[in-house]
Amino acid sequence: MDNSSSMEHQPGLRIIALLSCVLGMVAGQYATAPGFGGYDSKALERVFEARNLQLSFPTSEERERVLRAGLYDPGNVVPIDVDVYYTHGDKTPSIFVTIPRFTKGVPYSLAYVTNEVGENGTELRAYPSYDWHQSHGADCNGLTSVYRTQIDECGRMWILDSGEIDFVQHCPPQLYALDLASGGVVHHYRMPKDMYKTGVSRFVTPTIDLDAHNCEVGHVYMADSIGDGIVVYGMAAQKSWRIENKYTYPHPDFGTFTIAGESFQLWDGTVALTLTPHGLAGHMERMLYFHSLSSDWQMAIPLQVVNNASIWKRNDVSAGLDQFLLLGKRGSQCVAAAMSETGMLLCGLVQPTSILAWNIRQAYNHENLSVLIQDQQRLQFISGLKIVRNHEGKEELWALSNRLQKAFGAGLNFKEVNFRIQKCGIHELLHGLPCY
Repeated sequence: MDNSSSMEHQPGLRIIALLSCVLGMVAGQYATAPGFGGYDSKALERVFEARNLQLSFPTSEERERVLRAGLYDPGNVVPIDVDVYYTHGDKTPSIFVTIPRFTKGVPYSLAYVTNEVGENGTELRAYPSYDWHQSHGADCNGLTSVYRTQIDECGRMWILDSGEIDFVQHCPPQLYALDLASGGVVHHYRMPKDMYKTGVSRFVTPTIDLDAHNCEVGHVYMADSIGDGIVVYGMAAQKSWRIENKYTYPHPDFGTFTIAGESFQLWDGTVALTLTPHGLAGHMERMLYFHSLSSDWQMAIPLQVVNNASIWKRNDVSAGLDQFLLLGKRGSQCVAAAMSETGMLLCGLVQPTSILAWNIRQAYNHENLSVLIQDQQRLQFISGLKIVRNHEGKEELWALSNRLQKAFGAGLNFKEVNFRIQKCGIHELLHGLPCY
């Protein structure tokens, strides 16, 4: 693999904006808190839209080869996550997209948005290079299937590779950290066999605990959505431990997802992980907040408990059980989640299709859960949600929606817009101001 490629030297890496209950929940059941925007506030700013993704290949011959070999099926290419990085104060960021290999036919699993336009729209290009992906799991030194990433404020991308394609475990799940300036690997960890369930586990979300003052990462938390657990990786000792109990599992009442009148089944455990911001430490105990995809429970557990490896004995589902806090219930599923520096936990709500906000200092109930913005068309299944700091140092929310109910149901209609990346300033979003 070629690690010498750099974001700064790859042409077109920075995008120019393309465009300047159980399940019967209704928006009225959530509060519009004082100082918050309501669901009738301005729409999120459009950044990227596509009917189907325009993938770039090293050569036209390679494209034809993977098509013939069944390694590329455009109907199976569904983006899940978005990640964003502003380089050296530039106004236009680098935008990355993950394309997990749910099944065969996905030529690469991590890409960036270029400024090149092809027949089907703006091109995506493999990251860090095409070579990292082309073995489709045959070479475990590459990337097999990536669901989500996290870019830290020190310019490193943390990539969680599930190692499986369609539940065939080609490689151990592994964690990479890449320096975005050089494309080089700065950290790599492969999970031992007792940390995952072969043929079952699907690792989907990494969350890092970063000390922004010295760029050190203490722990990495990794959600295993189908294996119903959380793996904690201690960076200093380079050891990991697994947390699994009734709180990391799905709930039977929330296995059916209904979006825009279409339903499909998902039976996923823990999917979203966020942390109490460092700036709030001293005012409240730092927590790991998490929820299962097929559930409406919002959970939390103290970080000092999560980080204590001695508590978590192998296959002990009662370990630390009394330390878990059921904060409350939403009445609907949430997909991705993100935490602001002021302690606002945002998530992509399924019903209604919206962005939901909660101040972690308050009780988790409907009086304190606020729908910030609702859009029945453009917010269908928000599987990617990030809060990043822009070139001015201000926080922005970035969201990716993918109409997964169609991809997992009757199939995507490529005559319609299926995939969207949108954004809004956190201040604007929380105060009902225009996102543009």
